[in-house]
Amino acid sequence: MLSHKSPAKQQLVSVIVVNHNRAELLRECLASLLRQSYRPLEIFVVDNGSKDHTDAVVASFPEGRVRLRSLGRNLGFAAGSNIGIRESKGEMVALLNNDAVAGAGWIEELVEAMQSSPQVGMCASKVLFFRTNVIDKVGHLLYPDGQNRGRGTGEEDRGQYDRQEEVFFPDGCAALYRRQLLNDVGGFDDSFFAYGDDADLGIRARWLGWKCLYVPAAVVHHHHSATSGPYSRQKIYWVERNRFWLAVKNFPLPLLLLSPILTVNRWAWNLLAAAVGRGSAGNFRRETSLVALLTEVVRSQRDGFRSLGKMLEKRRHVMAHRRIGNLEFYRLLRRFRISALKLSFEDRDYSFRTRHDSADKEASLENIGRASCS
Repeated sequence: MLSHKSPAKQQLVSVIVVNHNRAELLRECLASLLRQSYRPLEIFVVDNGSKDHTDAVVASFPEGRVRLRSLGRNLGFAAGSNIGIRESKGEMVALLNNDAVAGAGWIEELVEAMQSSPQVGMCASKVLFFRTNVIDKVGHLLYPDGQNRGRGTGEEDRGQYDRQEEVFFPDGCAALYRRQLLNDVGGFDDSFFAYGDDADLGIRARWLGWKCLYVPAAVVHHHHSATSGPYSRQKIYWVERNRFWLAVKNFPLPLLLLSPILTVNRWAWNLLAAAVGRGSAGNFRRETSLVALLTEVVRSQRDGFRSLGKMLEKRRHVMAHRRIGNLEFYRLLRRFRISALKLSFEDRDYSFRTRHDSADKEASLENIGRASCS
């Protein structure tokens, strides 16, 4: 309950949910939004060419409560979010993944934090793995080649992140933005398609002087990578390609020139982790193969370089309009930095472990059920 707090100023908030072939997860997501304590609220589903019964799910809610914008094909999270942002009307815009369920006070807590200072243009949520007390992310950390990782990922939530504080940028899974900030940065970069797009937007906003607050009372439970899968080849490709683009667009020149060395260092640690079965690389190798991992990394860099000219043009725009200096950016990076060692060896993707544990439990229950019927 939020009755002990002064009510947030009632500005219209638009919630954008980008969806693709996850109708049943979407149903639970939308139900959680309709339970929000905050008003006025506009709920906007952007459907990326789903072939399931997404339209029927949206229609099952009270008329007028959820707007649906159906696209003819899958344009990705970044482009879908931009369409929702352009067609919505809220003074603040929230993003919520279709595989996430928000607590009843989620929006109210975020709005109250946003209104604490005009410099705050982004707010991050406490995102937990679905139906657990394990942290998915509480803001983000950045390795200085552009790779990012959720802060606190995989840790049990014991209250260690219960202080409202500044973080680098929010995860697009569950975030609130001022429309003024979105207008300033020009929205998401459509070419990213998925993954890293929220980091790119957050860093561009940082260059313009905006700050980000982490709001621990704004709680969301997340299925995590329900659409792409936590270790899919396509996800590896997008993450590595977009990491390269993010660095080219946003990093000061000295750091950008150093970035290839930092990336080789990170890849070397990842190869070692894959060899000993640790970290994301180890889990990816278990599910697919080391050859597949290397193939996707090579493909991502090839395609990243193919668009180098376009990214350099975008870089010129970012650098020409920045409002903070390189020194302040380096301070941010130092404050919210993650090491290559942690990135490579500390795979805290709880969903990987629980998925296999759950499969074992389900198999045991199925065997018990068969035995009781025989």
